[in-house]
Amino acid sequence: MDPKVENGAMQGDEVPTWGKSLPVPSVQEMVRKDHQFLSERYIQEHKDRAVATNLSPTTSEIPIINFSLLINGDKDERRKLDTACKEWGFFQITNHGVPEKVLKKMKAAVAAFYELPLEEKSKYAMAADDIQGYGQVYVVSEHQKLDWCDIMVLMTLPPEYKKMKYWPVAISEAVQEYTTETLKLAEEIFANISLLMGMDKDALKRLHGKIMKQAIRMNYYPTCSRPDLVLGVSPHSDTSTITLLLQDDDITGLQIRHREGWVPVKPIPNAIVANIGDVIEGWSNGVYKSIEHRAVTNVTAARMSVATFVIPDDDVELGPVETMVDDYNRPVMYKSIKYGDYLRYTFSKKMDGKANTELLKAGNESI
Repeated sequence: MDPKVENGAMQGDEVPTWGKSLPVPSVQEMVRKDHQFLSERYIQEHKDRAVATNLSPTTSEIPIINFSLLINGDKDERRKLDTACKEWGFFQITNHGVPEKVLKKMKAAVAAFYELPLEEKSKYAMAADDIQGYGQVYVVSEHQKLDWCDIMVLMTLPPEYKKMKYWPVAISEAVQEYTTETLKLAEEIFANISLLMGMDKDALKRLHGKIMKQAIRMNYYPTCSRPDLVLGVSPHSDTSTITLLLQDDDITGLQIRHREGWVPVKPIPNAIVANIGDVIEGWSNGVYKSIEHRAVTNVTAARMSVATFVIPDDDVELGPVETMVDDYNRPVMYKSIKYGDYLRYTFSKKMDGKANTELLKAGNESI
């Protein structure tokens, strides 16, 4: 057996890295030492701050999909999914079938990891040429503004892509159980979106190529003495096919851009938030668009969340599928780009709203 492989997981350089990020200090540790801590690198430009005037003037909330109805073929619920994907790009999923004990175990694992001393967490720090591990991503300059959060990123599928040196033993079982369940959920969503896109129910799954990959990002947002000046995560769209987010039950931190304003996504206990990624935007020829979103912080309580990203094989093309193209009514709006090239390009930049998807548009030759 290859000595670099353990339990089906690679330990060395065989696993693609897709990008790198400059090391930055742990915000959690700086706040632990001084709860009033706030340096200039975290203070956003005025136009980017999470001030109340940026909130949507409407009281709209993102759509809620009853998953048990959806998987049983309820046509009304599938129409709701279609509307959610077209008009919002985000929806909350209830009755999704992921056991409550799995959700609680995952949340407890994240909390336990971030309660560890810095010395212990640092054993899992990202390598200089990697985006897996404990640290931060999309930091490409010593001068850019930083997000008010710490993260832990792990590849969970395929098994041979798991770099076990980044996996704390104490959380590995919870992560594996949770990501196994969320993959089932993602595949059911793909089946329904496939039908909505005029294809057979297995089409989106096949489009991922030989390897449907999955990664998990565990986020920790410390309290902040001036949350009006910082962002937990800068505005961006996801480079995934779909993202599934497990929120904190009690604290609202996620906001999505909708009709020129920001809409807070209020947590529903035990629900999972889903959002369309850049991949589906390309495949759907822009009918379903990935949506800009951000995270904000607060003064009184730290917040945690868990984002699971499902992504295709590196060689998969992101161009529109045939069923989403009509020469007269819906011409080709996106070009074909290999996903691996797109992903590496995005990791070479800081997060900047929807800038990356503009590069997917037909006629743009930047990639």
